[in-house]
Amino acid sequence: MAKAASQAPTPRFEPVRSARAFEEIATQIRTELTTGRLKVGSRLPAERALAVQFGVSRNTLREALRSLEHAGLIRLQKGATGGAFISEGSANVIVNSMLDLYHMGSLNPDQLTEARIWLEAVVVREACARATPEDLQALRENMDEAARATEEGDFQRRAQVHLSFHRILARMTGNPIMVIVMDGLLTVLAQFIQTIGAYENTFVLPSRKRFLKHLEEGNTEAAVAEMETSLRRLQRGYLSRVSTAATSAARAAPAARKRAPAAKKAAS
Repeated sequence: MAKAASQAPTPRFEPVRSARAFEEIATQIRTELTTGRLKVGSRLPAERALAVQFGVSRNTLREALRSLEHAGLIRLQKGATGGAFISEGSANVIVNSMLDLYHMGSLNPDQLTEARIWLEAVVVREACARATPEDLQALRENMDEAARATEEGDFQRRAQVHLSFHRILARMTGNPIMVIVMDGLLTVLAQFIQTIGAYENTFVLPSRKRFLKHLEEGNTEAAVAEMETSLRRLQRGYLSRVSTAATSAARAAPAARKRAPAAKKAAS
């Protein structure tokens, strides 16, 4: 009796009737997680047994499992001790999804920078309320590193360090959701910054010093205002560069079209 009671609950799967099998399979696995019959690290039944339970072919099951792996719900392990295991989860799934949306054009620079300003206001308020001496030291060290990168003219490192400042603030909230969302935004922002190239932002470090002073004094409203002012100034700079690039491209297009027939004529 004691041995039976110690065994892990058996997941209960029903035959799949939807044409999009992997979606229904994912729904059933999530339900089993909610009920506790599956937990992080649990191994799903063998492929043959799963195919029978779901009422699908093994090829359909494999397609579903690969989709679930891509979504971060499970991990597939090869070998004698392999199989499909419930994943511990990863924020990379969310970050990569945001990157995909940006690359497809579903997220534009205006929306990206605006959302960042809104999110940062919430993050700064919580960071002010929860800041520890260790947090403040981490921010100081980040500012020192940014100053060195600026002096050395290393744009790539300067941009990376500046973004890390905001990741530190997000961690200071103590909320993993805020950390994940901020990381996603900053990862996409880093891609955007690469496209617009090097730019001057000498106002950032002085603003960071004022911000840190407000943070140390516990002056939340002043800290929020300082951060918002800095981010809005950055936003104007970013969008101005995008607008300038778009205008230049638009002006260059007619000239390119005029050159094309001449090139064809010369070739003939």
